[in-house]
Amino acid sequence: MLSADDKVAEIKRLYYQTNRATIKQDFAKAIDLLKTMSTEEERERVAVYMDGLSQMRSDWARMGKWTPKAKTKTEKGKTNRDRKRTT
Repeated sequence: MLSADDKVAEIKRLYYQTNRATIKQDFAKAIDLLKTMSTEEERERVAVYMDGLSQMRSDWARMGKWTPKAKTKTEKGKTNRDRKRTT
């Protein structure tokens, strides 16, 4: 069982070492660690890193290398990916 400090350190490590190829796995591992934190104070300590991981995941998904499971619809029912192909 990891201590609270170990969990924070692991999430920080994931944040600083993640890359486009590993973001999905790293984000999932960070979420799992976050779920095991027992206090709001512990979760607040990693909030900025979780936000950063989430932002990287979104940014890299928009670049077209991979897409999150849920595709969002834009105007006229097309996804962002479809719209890029027609322009």
